[in-house]
Amino acid sequence: MLDSNNKKVYLIGSGIASLASAFYLIEDAGITPENIIILEQNDIAGGALDGSGNPQQGYVVRGGRMHEKQYQCYWDLLSNIPSYDDPNMSITEESMEFNERFVSHAQARLLKDGKKIDLSSFGIPKMEQIKLMELLFMPEMFLDNKTIEEWFDSEFFETNFWFIFTSMFAFQRWSSVAEMRRYMKRFMHLMPQLKYIGGILRTKYNQYHSVVLPLENFLKEKGVNFQLESQVLDIDFEINEESKRATVLHIQNSNEPESITLGKEDYVFFTNGSITDSTDNGDLNTAPTLKDVESSGSWQLWKKIAQKDSNFGNPSVFCDNIDLQKWYSFTATLKDDTFHDYMENFSGNTDGTGGLVTMTDSNWLMSIVIARQPHFPDQPKEIKIFWGYGLYPDRVGNYVQKKMSECSGKEILEELFYHLKITKLMQNIIESDKLINCIPTAMPFIDSLFMPRARGDRPLVIPEGSENFAFLGQFTEIEDDCVFTVEYSVRSAQEAVYGLFDCDKRPIPVYVGAHNPLAMMRASAAIAE
Repeated sequence: MLDSNNKKVYLIGSGIASLASAFYLIEDAGITPENIIILEQNDIAGGALDGSGNPQQGYVVRGGRMHEKQYQCYWDLLSNIPSYDDPNMSITEESMEFNERFVSHAQARLLKDGKKIDLSSFGIPKMEQIKLMELLFMPEMFLDNKTIEEWFDSEFFETNFWFIFTSMFAFQRWSSVAEMRRYMKRFMHLMPQLKYIGGILRTKYNQYHSVVLPLENFLKEKGVNFQLESQVLDIDFEINEESKRATVLHIQNSNEPESITLGKEDYVFFTNGSITDSTDNGDLNTAPTLKDVESSGSWQLWKKIAQKDSNFGNPSVFCDNIDLQKWYSFTATLKDDTFHDYMENFSGNTDGTGGLVTMTDSNWLMSIVIARQPHFPDQPKEIKIFWGYGLYPDRVGNYVQKKMSECSGKEILEELFYHLKITKLMQNIIESDKLINCIPTAMPFIDSLFMPRARGDRPLVIPEGSENFAFLGQFTEIEDDCVFTVEYSVRSAQEAVYGLFDCDKRPIPVYVGAHNPLAMMRASAAIAE
């Protein structure tokens, strides 16, 4: 391995792609930890893997990533990181042990009129089954800019399969059919259990405390330099026919501009785009504010960079249609067991085993998740939380005659309790101090990664000719793998480090369920039921 003592690596953004990159740079590329600088525009690390709040004012998680055993890059990374609670146990060991005790098997996956829907069949008509199979075998090159609703007939979108698929992965009718194809192929081995969220794994706590904080602490102990509230405004490049090289970083630190000239041995990794940038929280009595692309540091930086070379992608495809990309989530904090007790009795699932409950007749297409309690390390036993979201926030509610985007946390709960038929049960609680908070969150870019796209819209992790620059995360192009997964981000980190440094290592191959003949047979049987 080449001497790496003098090399500096600047990581723009502090999501799991950058954190994973820092780990591989130390362990595999031999970079001196003190020479790894993570530049983050916010005052906290973690990107989309978040979790914050307290018992007095309420907790908030913007969302949660679902995992499965074939996230091979992800679990391999976390097998090296001590867990939040036990320094003698890795995050991977903790997570696997946790999921052995709390197995996902949703018994109230879809509801209509407050009652469980029979899921003995996906309910897919024969012609739509054929179209599903055709999609699997259609080369992706023929699916540029095509949407899901262009591929399937309208009756497909009334099936149990679609309600399960759209609520579980947050696909919309106008999302990329190429991305849907990747999901179908990648997760084929999960298809027979999809009705019940079987095979889905979760972390012990929210993903900030279970993943980000332990990983951040590990890197800080090694000596990695975290510079929070440091926004990269632009990057200069030296570009010619043979090569591309990042030369200067322009940074805003505490209202003071700064320029960093990159040496011949310095590198830059940039997490281009963000699904959680420019989010805004409301509260029990206030709706959140929907922000736009002008307020997003990540998207603005990628737009500036993309103008400098055609190989740097096309961010406008992913960020310029907020009305098609946004949805709203909410996190409720209660000092009361009534709701959780009701849902346990109604669903048959103890907390942490049920996963998503989706109300198919909700104008907002609301879903909720009750995670295993406590979901935060400091969460008292008497405090309960749950999370939910709505895919169609611009529609007027069935009960609350307002758009979800205009609703306070309390109004969102009123709509939810109406659909669950528990308005009377929860009336006294929603009007009392037992309801600590319900925090709605507006996320303008949360579905950006599913926007219809063409080849080249997402840049390669290492653009052609790049000598010292790489892209990271959900808006890079990685063959066969699926965006909106932590696996994708960690894999991008492996591709960046192993591609730019002499590590004598290659990224772990992508697991594609459709390449397993037995998985294909079982999935085909499930779809045909």
